[in-house]
Amino acid sequence: MKIEVVKSKIHRVKVTGADLNYIGSITIDEDLMDAANIIRGEKVQIVNNNNGERLETYAIPGPRNTGELTLNGAAARKVAVGDILILITYAWMELEEAKVFEPAMIFPNEENNLLT
Repeated sequence: MKIEVVKSKIHRVKVTGADLNYIGSITIDEDLMDAANIIRGEKVQIVNNNNGERLETYAIPGPRNTGELTLNGAAARKVAVGDILILITYAWMELEEAKVFEPAMIFPNEENNLLT
């Protein structure tokens, strides 16, 4: 049996941009993506602590060491610059593997989204 478990989490990051006219996705500082073991194109669940919205999109890397976190396309309507988000990815794995799996969880500086 396989179950879906949390693979990675970026906890409490601040939205730095919302670009309605971009084709779609979420742009994430590539340093954050690396630290959380998130790859380009990976599905990301977004939880908005400010308004309760939950949505899914895919990750694209943004410039390193900038703290960029921009919601693009239709997702831009679900956030405001300054909102605090939690980003989560999931993976399917065998039950026994899931019992010992340790997800990548990072807690960036909430003011600038940088790893400190």
